[in-house]
Amino acid sequence: MASLDWIVLGLFCVALIGVIFWVLRKKDKDTTDYFLAGRDATWLAIGASIFASNIGSEHLVGLAGTGATSGMAYAHWEMHGWMILILGWLFVPFYARSGVFTMPEFLERRYDSKSRSFLSIISLVSYVLTKVAVTVYAGGVVFKDVFNIEYVTIFNQQVDFFWVSAIGLVFLTGLYTVFGGMKAVLYTSVLQTPILLAGSVAIVVIGLTQLGGWGNLMEIVRATDVTYLNDAGEVIYRSTTDNMASLMRSPNDPEYPWTGVILGSAIIGFWYWCTDQFIVQRVLSGRDQKQSRRGTIFGAYLKLTPVFLFLIPGMIAFALKQQGSLDFATNDAAFSTLVKELLPKGFTGIVVGGILAALMSSLASLFNSSSMLFTVDFYEKLRPNASQKHYVMVGRIATVVIVILGILWIPVMKGIGKVLYEYLQDVQSLLAPGIAAVFLLGVLSKRTTPTAGFTGLVVGFVLGMLRLGLNIYYGDTVADGFIYELIVAPNWLHYEIFLFALVILLIIVISFFTKPKDPALIQGLYFGSATAEQRAITRASWSKWDVINSIIIISIIVAFYIYFW
Repeated sequence: MASLDWIVLGLFCVALIGVIFWVLRKKDKDTTDYFLAGRDATWLAIGASIFASNIGSEHLVGLAGTGATSGMAYAHWEMHGWMILILGWLFVPFYARSGVFTMPEFLERRYDSKSRSFLSIISLVSYVLTKVAVTVYAGGVVFKDVFNIEYVTIFNQQVDFFWVSAIGLVFLTGLYTVFGGMKAVLYTSVLQTPILLAGSVAIVVIGLTQLGGWGNLMEIVRATDVTYLNDAGEVIYRSTTDNMASLMRSPNDPEYPWTGVILGSAIIGFWYWCTDQFIVQRVLSGRDQKQSRRGTIFGAYLKLTPVFLFLIPGMIAFALKQQGSLDFATNDAAFSTLVKELLPKGFTGIVVGGILAALMSSLASLFNSSSMLFTVDFYEKLRPNASQKHYVMVGRIATVVIVILGILWIPVMKGIGKVLYEYLQDVQSLLAPGIAAVFLLGVLSKRTTPTAGFTGLVVGFVLGMLRLGLNIYYGDTVADGFIYELIVAPNWLHYEIFLFALVILLIIVISFFTKPKDPALIQGLYFGSATAEQRAITRASWSKWDVINSIIIISIIVAFYIYFW
């Protein structure tokens, strides 16, 4: 990078350090302060944190790589602003009434302690398999490409710069998260979000200028048929109707058939945005329902941008490669190659700052969420009389262990052979169905029983992990046999929908034969059970402007689907 780029990056780091020191001056009094910022966050901090936590470096690497590989196929997952609205309008009241710290704790209130413990296990496993591994891997890939450093010498040993940059950033992010808690996560996100957006906008504008405008981009991608190759480079599928700009693809598409995408992306979206601790913890920190809901509306606006700021740059990189003016070895290197080859002095520093912000915000949210899950849902049960200081210390240790496990998983993840973002969604499609079904039926009906909820969690997780294990075992090998045909062979989205429907059916059937929880114990935790006072509080928390902004967001999403249909 040029000197100007280093100056720009240095200014960002100085500003970040300033925010961190400001946060650290606000001493954490107890676990509520440390894990939920004292439940005093405003809509601006909540919305920015929702966005910054979601948009990590895996988007810069993985989503751009997917854009270069498959075009618009993954836009469905990124147009989930409407799902964040469901979090704000439907689930915030339930979560606020419960007064919980964690999503497993909510399940205990709605079902029983077994469901709480098992969801905690599932959540921590998911952090290892996805959030930690993917984020650290993506950070290493980007910085290795941007700085163009292959190896560094440490203690007379050559070490891959991938690991140096990835683990170094993990360490730096961990320092301020461990000591600053949720306040550090929220308020650094307020700084990191505009930097991330500015860097990505620069890539889009300069990339489109280099390409000759939006029209040229659409001309190239619409002239490119959807094609899938095997490891030998042989064509295994070529569409006669779909191109890279196609959002809705043929039912015969081996990866993204519309029959799977519509419901499959929604299941993942519901799990991630409405039930996952990683995201919901941001709204739990809100001052009241009004601030939490408006935070989700602001976050939904921000969530409309990734398609344009991350996926489309991948398509731009593909188009430039088709023109012969850009080259990159793998599709996951598409974004970093754009940064290196196209950006003028100064802009590279902004983009690198954006990448740094993305990595740090995602990791910071992860660190805080994982430490909270372990401490509140496991350790406090074992040591209920320990001091608040002791609980915070245990949470910090748990975070370190989770990060180490995630780093150890990276070689396995790389061996699966998928584009990064495809890997992320593939694993999430196996984790989401059971959890989504249990939460959905739990808030819809008081008749859903604790036994049914726990069974749904276990069956959904076991069948999901079974497919993941078999995918790793078989790799790209096509095999015969009942197990392979039933679990491995189906399209990943169709399997996700099957698993979701199976768990839904299982919960309903078991609920008919088992005892429901006493309605008095779950007052306000399912539809139709709120008291008059609770309904009044919820009604006072929104105005016509919240409704208008929500309608605007949905209208933008509908317009997007119409354009790319």
